[in-house]
Amino acid sequence: MQKDLDVLVQDDTEREFPFQRRGNPLNPPLEYAHLRAEQPLAKVTLWDGSTAWIATRWDDVRAILGSPHFSVDPFRPGYPSISPARAVQARSRQAFINMDDPDHARFRRMLTKDFMQKRMSDLRPMVRKLVDELIDGMVEHGPPVDFVKHFSQPLPSMVISALLGVPYEDHATLGTWSNTRNDHTASPEVVQQAVRRMEAHLGQIIAQKEADPGDGSDMLSRLVIEQILPGNVTREEVVRIASLLYSAGHGTTSSQIGLGTLSLLMNPDQRAELEADPSLLSSAVEEMLRFHTIAHFNSARVATGNVMIGGQQILAGEGVYPLIFAANRDPAVFPNPDSFDIHRNPQEHVAFAYGIHQCLGQPLARLELHTVFGMLFKRLPELKLAVPVEALTFNSTSQVYRLETLPVTW
Repeated sequence: MQKDLDVLVQDDTEREFPFQRRGNPLNPPLEYAHLRAEQPLAKVTLWDGSTAWIATRWDDVRAILGSPHFSVDPFRPGYPSISPARAVQARSRQAFINMDDPDHARFRRMLTKDFMQKRMSDLRPMVRKLVDELIDGMVEHGPPVDFVKHFSQPLPSMVISALLGVPYEDHATLGTWSNTRNDHTASPEVVQQAVRRMEAHLGQIIAQKEADPGDGSDMLSRLVIEQILPGNVTREEVVRIASLLYSAGHGTTSSQIGLGTLSLLMNPDQRAELEADPSLLSSAVEEMLRFHTIAHFNSARVATGNVMIGGQQILAGEGVYPLIFAANRDPAVFPNPDSFDIHRNPQEHVAFAYGIHQCLGQPLARLELHTVFGMLFKRLPELKLAVPVEALTFNSTSQVYRLETLPVTW
């Protein structure tokens, strides 16, 4: 306890970021609540000795994410990174999420139709079929099974592969490269190698589609027909888009499915209510997104001019982390924020960020989560943990916080 208190009272020159979770692995670092109450815009020291601001209040986080006075360009002086690997990751992607407008808007417009409601409606039967097949596989295997390995990991990989038009049999290789490039503890050399290999592999797939794009029914074929062949974009630009969307599309949703399942298994009364009242499904999914907020460090910004946020002046060239996990646990917006409650209306959460750079794929994530939690416990009403909660292990070295395994039985 004294050690935790000592950590909380460090001054700016001693406060090293990122902070570590202690205690309940589903709760954010203790520093978030302390700083939100005492110093909501605080300076921290990063791995290379540089400093950056962190914002922990919902109001300030939204203000930063929605402001045109902050840049997402990792090549701008002052742009912050939490590790050497993350610095390489941000600069190696050069994808539209690391671009400011107008370039960001140009690329985003190319992709919007693949995440519109009609496209999600077209995908829904396929997602339901995949959920059924994966549950069938779990039943055939017999309990106990690792829910991560047999369900939460393969489902999003299957869905994003189908959406992009990437062979699903490539998922293991692509997943390994994706996990490596998202590991902020990896060496820069290892990250660069993973990025090169992943982009080379996707480049071969896109080159094949250039030779025979077919009817354009998948995203990459459509981009070939509408963008590459007319000369609007290069193959390399589409490769970077594909690499980004694959990494984001499988890792984040996989984590949310695993952690969402765990939360319902840990709260059997709420699970029973959800089973009895399907109208709670939407609020349950939004609460999972708020409560877990799995992508913690993807919102780095650098100020392009002097700007006032929450009464604190941030100078041009200073880096900022608007902490969306901290914002989603702000008691001023979400009463009793560290409690998982499917009855709350958490619509104002920022799990998908906010502003022009908010997550493009959120309709797909919601489709998968709604489908999973509308079907899983109907098919497996006796589903329960096969080990004590204390025995579960979590991966905190990735940009996406996730369960390593989730042993279940029924």
